[in-house]
Order: sequence, then C-alpha cells, then structure tokens
Amino acid sequence: LRRARRGAVRLRGRPLRLRRYADALRHGIAYLSEDRKAAGLFLDMPIEQNVSSMALSRISSRFGLLKRATERSLAVELGARLKLKSDGVAIDASCLSGGNQQKVAIAKLLATRPSVLLMDEPTRGVDVGAKSEIHHLLRDLANQGVGVVVISSELPEIIGLCDRALVIRNGRLAGELAAGEMTEEKLLRLASGLSAQEAT
Repeated sequence: LRRARRGAVRLRGRPLRLRRYADALRHGIAYLSEDRKAAGLFLDMPIEQNVSSMALSRISSRFGLLKRATERSLAVELGARLKLKSDGVAIDASCLSGGNQQKVAIAKLLATRPSVLLMDEPTRGVDVGAKSEIHHLLRDLANQGVGVVVISSELPEIIGLCDRALVIRNGRLAGELAAGEMTEEKLLRLASGLSAQEAT
C-alpha cells in the first residue's frame, strides 16, 4: 500500500514484484486494515456486496455481469464459517456490531481465497466472544496451510495465538521469539531496544 523503500518480497521462495494491492491479491496475499470503518468495509453497502467486493471474478459471468445469487450464497457460506450474527446478508454493514463488522471484513478477504493473510489488529474493538471466534478461525486457517501474519499491540494476543513473534522497532527487526519463549517481559524488552535476556 506504500511504496517500498528497500527489501524484497518472496512467496514460497519466489520473488514477487508488487506495485499495487491488486498485484498482491493476484498472488494470494490479502491485507486486513486496522481501521475497519475507514478502510476495511463499505458501511453503506450490504454485507453480500462487501464480501464479494474483492472477488468479483468469482461472481461474474463470462460477459462481465454479476451473478447476484452466487454473490449471496458466497456471503451466506462465509458468514456461517465466521459465525456472523445478522438479519441476513442483504442488510448494510453499518447495522452490525463491531465484532460482526470485523467478521465481514475478514470474510471479504477469505472470498479472495488467499494463501497469505496480513491481519492488522484483527480483534481491535470487538467483544470477548468475537475475539475468541476470530482467534479460532486464524488458527484453523494456519492449520490448513494459509500463512497468517498477525500485527497486534496486544501482547497476550501475540503470546496466545502466534507460533513465533518478530518484534519491529523503528522499522527494523529487533528480535524473534518462538512460541515457547514468548513472555510479555521478553517482548517488551525487545520493543525497548534491549535483548530478550538483558536485565531491566
């Protein structure tokens, strides 16, 4: 989404040239914005149109016409998978609770059939029940072979959900911790510029 200053992106060992978000989507890389209301959803559009908005090829005929029945069934299918609570998929996303809005934003990504998900603050502003359901979904996706990168400011979320943590400080990698090594203290030390072993 921002122009790269340096570095390279590789997927399964192959270098990728990503100039636009559409390039990333074509390679199976999808991004969840931390701000679902401003950048994650079309709040004044129905759930079904939100879900299909990045995967129009899945609901289009060979003449470019949208197949509304296919769009609806896609939204219903993904809504059921995410345990979406709503009065149907034809209502506007603005009518949903914060947790259910987040589920629609995630369903929109899943509609693209991603191989890599970049999840920026995936449970910010959602209730405990929705948070648990989103965590289970992300774990299930990882178990199915989807690469899931979680960006989170909540240390318990990182410790409870991730197989490893990469701590970034001032735009650079400050350290890496495996699941068995992760504690809030070690993560905070790395974020502060100390090594994970240094005394405070």
